[in-house]
Amino acid sequence: MSVSLDRVRELDRHDPLAGFKPLFALPDGVIYLDGNSLGAQPTAAREAVAATLDQWRDELIGGWNQGWFDAPERLGNRLAPVIGAHDGEVVVTDNITLNLFKLLGYILERRGDGNRGAVLSEGGNFPTDGYIAQGFCRLGGVEHRVLPEGAELAEHLDGVAVVVLSQVNYRTGRLRDMAATTRRVHDAGAEVIWDLAHSAGALPVDLAGSGARYAVGCTYKYLNGGPGAPGFLYVHRDHQDGGWQPLSGWHGHAAPFAFDGDYAPAGDITRFRTGTHSALAYSALEASLSMWGDVDMAALREKSLALGTLFRDGLADLFEAHGIEDITPPAGERGSQVSLVDADNGYAIVQALIARGVIGDYREPGLMRFGFAPLYLSFEDVWQAARHFREVVEGGEYREPRFHVRGAVT
Repeated sequence: MSVSLDRVRELDRHDPLAGFKPLFALPDGVIYLDGNSLGAQPTAAREAVAATLDQWRDELIGGWNQGWFDAPERLGNRLAPVIGAHDGEVVVTDNITLNLFKLLGYILERRGDGNRGAVLSEGGNFPTDGYIAQGFCRLGGVEHRVLPEGAELAEHLDGVAVVVLSQVNYRTGRLRDMAATTRRVHDAGAEVIWDLAHSAGALPVDLAGSGARYAVGCTYKYLNGGPGAPGFLYVHRDHQDGGWQPLSGWHGHAAPFAFDGDYAPAGDITRFRTGTHSALAYSALEASLSMWGDVDMAALREKSLALGTLFRDGLADLFEAHGIEDITPPAGERGSQVSLVDADNGYAIVQALIARGVIGDYREPGLMRFGFAPLYLSFEDVWQAARHFREVVEGGEYREPRFHVRGAVT
């Protein structure tokens, strides 16, 4: 290893974020490097869900007037500072797939021009973003285009109304310049919807400062809301008056309990709600979001990059010797993950690591992803993970047949 264990422990002693690790219920003997797929459980989540269960038992339907109903807006306001937004600009609701559909319809209606323009998806983006754009365009008779992976965006904006982009690429971890890209899209007369799935909670996000008007994201990765936790949707305050979003559910109505026969959208971010949400799921997420007001996002970013660098530097010689390709961008151009490719053995290597208690993530074809969540990972965790990786590869442990058996979820 390129850094001694004593040096790594010294880094942990001076880590300003070290106090957050005890706030997570991590299993003994596990080093968790998969927070980019599902975050760890905050210790407060169990009590929060139990309290909501008790409230359901004791208050029955009365719980809706005791914090359940307004949770989407309340949690949105808790989340807003983490992503550089303001109160009233974020609503926690549904999931990324549905929220993208809503924004595509809303933006195209708000533009109101005769030539509606095309929807441009990003090649190499997480599949759901492209899938839902295809489905929306097929239903609405709108042209769908795909930006080839690695192509220059500016050369593909002619005739485009809406672009869907991820701030951090889920495969490589490459970080887009949000401010420069937003300006480029707006200057071309189009709108951009930012997908923050792999950036919210992993690095400082500045939606308002970047001029962004629309964004979506999830809360079960770096925000640690739990499996299937609700997504979120951001619309800048000056762009919330544009008519209907296409999933015009009753909770997005201006007066949902008036039970009017005709739909009238709420006059603010609430218009992007649809139907009844799970109070239990929202309570677990709120337990996590309650800690984020104490997180120094600059320190989070600094530690994130340092953890990734420690992992890569400790294995650099191994990659070359064993034909493993490191496709991770340089520090200033990446999110909070390290991405390695071994087309033949990637899956088996990850499975062998999991058997040792080092949980990473695998994506086809051959991609090993390791996410670094600075709130609950120490420098020693990452140093030990690199040691395990080296032993698995150099010792050929991954060749054991049990590590080649595929599960339904990879």
